[in-house]
Amino acid sequence: MRVRVKCFATLGDHTPPEGFLELEGGSTVEALLPLLRLDVADIKLVFVNSKNSALETALADGDQVGLFPAVGGG
Repeated sequence: MRVRVKCFATLGDHTPPEGFLELEGGSTVEALLPLLRLDVADIKLVFVNSKNSALETALADGDQVGLFPAVGGG
C-alpha cells in the first residue's frame, strides 16, 4: 500500500523525497519509523488523515500521515 508522509518542524529532513512510502498491508504508523530513520522517542504527535492518532494506528492505502516532534519553549 502507498501512504503519504509529512514530517514537521525538526523532523522535516525525514520526509520521503517524493512524499510517499510503500508499506505492507496492515502496517502501523510505528512501522514507518525505521524507514524514515526515526525512533519512537523522536515522535510526540501523530496525525492520520488529519485526526490525532497513535503510533499503533493501522494504516490503509492512501492514508496521509503527519509526524511531529516534541516542541520546547518558554
